[in-house]
Amino acid sequence: MPTFRGSQKGLWAQYDPGELATTEAFKRNPKLVWQWYEWRRRLISEAKPNPAHTALVQLVQLVDHLKLITQNIDGLHQQAGSKSVIELHGNIFRTKCFQDGQVIDDWYDVEQIPPRCPSCNGLLRPDVVWFGESLPQEALINAMIASQTCDLFFSIGTSSLIQPAASLARYARQNRAMIVEINLAPTLLTPFADFVLSIPAGQILPILINSTFHQ
Repeated sequence: MPTFRGSQKGLWAQYDPGELATTEAFKRNPKLVWQWYEWRRRLISEAKPNPAHTALVQLVQLVDHLKLITQNIDGLHQQAGSKSVIELHGNIFRTKCFQDGQVIDDWYDVEQIPPRCPSCNGLLRPDVVWFGESLPQEALINAMIASQTCDLFFSIGTSSLIQPAASLARYARQNRAMIVEINLAPTLLTPFADFVLSIPAGQILPILINSTFHQ
């Protein structure tokens, strides 16, 4: 599945993703932004969970407490079977009202682009965090509490650049948790990690879980 900035093809190659994922862009041209996210949803809907997603589902069954925090918006953790996922950046398959922020499951005016909120007639938008927006407060608080109280913190496949998510591993370190980083390239977290595994998550996570918990 292409990354956010690597997903531009065809017509969309002329646009900067950073110029489409903002409230200002939506105010200027809501139809363009909605159609771009519709295109991205179609791309993402073709993806399937990989062995790393499945391994995390298995891990929940093997440890007393596990909190799964993700910056991804693709819903693949839930598709793999994970429950109560803390989504810091939202979910591209959810829709909310641009006016009041209410999550909307159904709307009726399918010819309107973007559709209108059935409650207040405001425009609907993807329930994702755009540039310049704050993270969902409840998700962020839950993520911070989990990080500050954990014994073991896995940082998997993230650049550790985007705040405030990048600080979660530091919170865990302050609580003397063990930090394990799984990433193909070094990050700002690498010098602080107890273990650094430069192996694809889909390869190493099943091995770690099978060797550690099935002995």
